[in-house]
Amino acid sequence: MSPLVELAERHRPISLDEAVGDAAMLTRTDRKYVVRPAVLAGAVADLRDGLRVLEIEGHRAFRYRTVYFDTPDLASYLGAARSRPQRFKVRTRTYLDSGACWLEVKVRNGRDQTVKHRMEYRLADADVLTPDGRAFVAELVDLPEAGRELRPTLATAYSRTTFVVDAMRMTVDADLVCTHADGRSVSAPDLLVVETKSAGPTTALDRALWAQGARPVSISKYAVGMALLDPTLPAHKWTRVLRRLGRTPLNERTPR
Repeated sequence: MSPLVELAERHRPISLDEAVGDAAMLTRTDRKYVVRPAVLAGAVADLRDGLRVLEIEGHRAFRYRTVYFDTPDLASYLGAARSRPQRFKVRTRTYLDSGACWLEVKVRNGRDQTVKHRMEYRLADADVLTPDGRAFVAELVDLPEAGRELRPTLATAYSRTTFVVDAMRMTVDADLVCTHADGRSVSAPDLLVVETKSAGPTTALDRALWAQGARPVSISKYAVGMALLDPTLPAHKWTRVLRRLGRTPLNERTPR
């Protein structure tokens, strides 16, 4: 049994309907952390009484596959790398346990909030943007006409466990495998990507993580995968984060 599964089993379950009712949010404030399992275990111990774990049909860990799309000049990746106040992310997300698939567009506004839009998508089209998918993206993302040719750049696979306390949610992604469009792949079994989500400011989940020495980082699974796999990209803030965690991003050796 993995440390994350063992940790999740210690807490009371919450159903999907309850979780959606307690912590549903499409407009939200997110904070991300990349930590080792021991750090998460310490943070969760501080919230033992109120914390519940999403459980569906007896399962508490769920398999995901995500395909990220970007422009030829990597406008999405570089927008995040350079901390542009307004940026975007386009991806398909497949829930492997159910076969459901969605096309998602995340837009970061000038108030440091992330707004997520999504539409149902055919599982068979998960690796491509269909004409309907492109039209959906075009309504939400203001790209120069030349940049509208979004293409798949990276796929990730991982398992997700969701913790809920009051109106706050924390997702924990484990067993991450990233595959570049050229076929190269890398795994990070020793790292957890943690994201706290709320409609307001700092949460009890954040404070518990801070007490364990974790600090928010501007990083995503897309950033992790691209930094670890593509040596042609310039080094950016998240390469330092990965290096501190004992990972060696290929792009940290490329001059800015």
